[in-house]
Amino acid sequence: MSLIDDLKAATPTEELERREALGKIIGAALTIAGLGTAFTTVRYLRPNVLFEPATRFRVGRPDEIPVGTLVVLEDQQLFVGHTGAGFFAMSTVCTHLGCMTQYLESERAIVCPCHGSRFDDDGNVTDGPAPRPLPRLHLSVSNGELVVDSRRVVDADFVLRA
Repeated sequence: MSLIDDLKAATPTEELERREALGKIIGAALTIAGLGTAFTTVRYLRPNVLFEPATRFRVGRPDEIPVGTLVVLEDQQLFVGHTGAGFFAMSTVCTHLGCMTQYLESERAIVCPCHGSRFDDDGNVTDGPAPRPLPRLHLSVSNGELVVDSRRVVDADFVLRA
């Protein structure tokens, strides 16, 4: 009995079509995997920057805020007050759990709607679970306007004399 060399034998046409189809499928899969890897690599190398809101705000001219008032700037999350001693700025974020406080002008009080903390119009705790007063923020005058820097917390007795 003689051995037949299968490699030298003629291949049927349906076998070639199957091999071509498998070759195309494998080529497409490798192409998709390569493109996915390239896309992921490009996304990794490109910086993912968060554009944070500004931390310095112009409030207005000092003569625009009457003595004895507390101006609420909701978008900037801060209060600006004018007392006889001068101007001050403080955060509207409650020191208990970070809720946004509200100013009740009729009661001259700042209240936290979440857990009932109350502050006077200077930011000192008068009632509730808040552990400390509202933080005062740095306030300065630039080009004749009040400017608040919300990144810089100052002492509780800080007042800008303008």
